[in-house]
Parts: sequence; C-alpha cells; structure tokens
Amino acid sequence: MKLNIAVLPGDGIGPEIIKQGLDVTIAVCEKFGHELTYEYGLVGATAIDQVGNPYPDATHELCMKSNAVLFGAVGDPRFDNNPSAKVRPEQGLLAMRKKLGLYGNIRPVTTFPSLIHKSPLRADLIDGADFVCIRELTGGMYFGRPQGRSEDGTVAYDTCVYSRMEIERVLTLAYSYALKRRKKLTVVDKANVLATSRLWREVAKEMAQNYPDVETEFMFVDNAAMRMIQWPKDFDVMVTENMFGDILTDEGSVITGSMGMLPSASIGEHTSVFEPIHGSWPQAAGKDIANPLATILSAAMMFEYAFDLKEEAALIRKAVDASMDANVRTADIQVEGKEGYKCSEVGEWIKNWIENN
Repeated sequence: MKLNIAVLPGDGIGPEIIKQGLDVTIAVCEKFGHELTYEYGLVGATAIDQVGNPYPDATHELCMKSNAVLFGAVGDPRFDNNPSAKVRPEQGLLAMRKKLGLYGNIRPVTTFPSLIHKSPLRADLIDGADFVCIRELTGGMYFGRPQGRSEDGTVAYDTCVYSRMEIERVLTLAYSYALKRRKKLTVVDKANVLATSRLWREVAKEMAQNYPDVETEFMFVDNAAMRMIQWPKDFDVMVTENMFGDILTDEGSVITGSMGMLPSASIGEHTSVFEPIHGSWPQAAGKDIANPLATILSAAMMFEYAFDLKEEAALIRKAVDASMDANVRTADIQVEGKEGYKCSEVGEWIKNWIENN
C-alpha cells in the first residue's frame, strides 16, 4: 500500500518526538511492505520565525495532498510571555484545524498496569479505566467572533458560537464510536447556564432516538470533571464542545499517570491529523529527555484510522507495551530506582523490537 504523509515537527520537543514516531512508522512500513513517502512542513513558532506565518500556505498545500499528517507540538515562551504579540504559534494549530475541517478530536484514555503507581489517584479507582474523549474542534469560543479588547484595553471579550450542523457532525462521530465499544455515550455540556450548551443538549436528545442501542446520558461539565476522577471506569465514550474538551482531556492524563502517554487523532473533512496531546515543553527542547510514547502511539492511530491498517497499529502498541515491561522508559515514567532512558533510546528500542518481532 502507498502511504503519503505530511510531517510537521513544530516547536520545542516536537522535532525530537516526531523523529521517533517517524522512525517507527518507517520500520512498520518496511516490515509490512508498504511504500511510504513523507515530506516535512513548517508550523508554529518555527514557521513564524522563518516565514512570518504560523501555518503557511505551503504547509496547508502539503497537508491537503497527503493521506495523513503526523504532528508534533506548537508553542514558545517568547509568545506566551508577550500579551501584545499579534501572531502566536497556537494560531497555526487553530488555522490548520479550520482549513482542514478537523471537526473531531479523538483521545483514548487507558491505563497501563505498569504505570498505575504514577497516577495520583488510587489504584482501585483507575485500574481498568478505558474510555474515549471526543472533542469538537472547529467551533465554540476558540473560533467565535467577535473576539478582542476594548480600545482602552480594560475590557476583553470572547464569543461562543455553535451551529446545529457542527453539533450533529461530531455527535454522529461519537455515536459511531459508542456503537463499536460498550454502547454508552456521555454528552457533556453546561445547559443550565449556556445557550450553546442548550442547543447541544437539544440536538443530542433528538439524535439519541436514532441510536436505541446506545445508552445516552447527559452531564454538566463540572460534574463530569469530578466524576472522571472519582469513577473513571463509568465512562465509555464522552463527547463535548471545544473548550470543555480541551480541559477534560488534559485532566484525563492524570488517570494514565503521564500526559506523555496519550495520543490523539483529529478527524476531518480532508486530511486527518495525528498528534500527542501534550505541549511543546520548550524547557526540555534539545535535551533528549521527552517521552516519545504519545507520539509513537499517535502513529499507531494513524495506521488504524487513516489507512485502516489495524495489524500494523496493533504491532506498534505491542512494541510500546514491551518497552514498558522492559522498563525502557524516559525519566517521567521510569520505575523508582532505575535511571530514565533518553527519548532517542526509547524510540530506537521500539523500532528494533518491531523489526525483530
């Protein structure tokens, strides 16, 4: 099979973790006889520095002609610490989502038995937790207009906007996942306060009638945030709007024991994007200490969702499990008393395991 991917390393630790994800992808393609072509593109602060645009037209054209995008991370403290900056790295990520029509972000939250001790939550609460968060990506407050500040700078405003079409689209995606899993969907909103959430609930109630085999429940976002910590095993598929999803999915990383373990897939109208959920961690850039597993697991999601190559995806996940069992881990998830491996060493070990198994 011919696989054509765009590779967008981005900022901070992005280039380091993307190299490991790409090396694993190359090893899998060689093992299964796939023909892989890939091309690098600029995004984020790196793109601002080189061409003045966090998501250049050339990068968008590259993404559009590719079958999938393997993405690192964006973000730079130069912009974080400058409130008056007119252009920011994160605008590149938002532009990519909008232009590619990436309307649904899929983030699996699963526990690794060998990592349960790393979670601050009690083992009996999280052992066996396995659910999927689906976050709407192109609507809500991140894209609503008007947005800005008053002329004197003393008042700031954002606008949260959702259309029925946007809600129906992501709910259809969520129901398709619920049907493949344990047939339970939790719709998270704030319908007691927000007009957009009331529309979400109205549309979801209408659509629920078309999915009688799926148990549909509704939950306010503050309650959902609490229940994710208290009873994470109660969830199967969770779907919510953009900002709520951004917050809840990061909260979900506490369950796994490390944000460095969580991959994601952003499904769109055009090319889908596969990326770790963590940020660019600029303080660690160039030190070879970042955990590459979320990126490698994102590559597994790419094989499964972009190319329908489930056996290849399963092999990557087995290799990651094997590295965990062998304690080949970066310092953030290493067992007590053992020295952490470098990012490149973890990636190399997993690549070699794939080649030899």
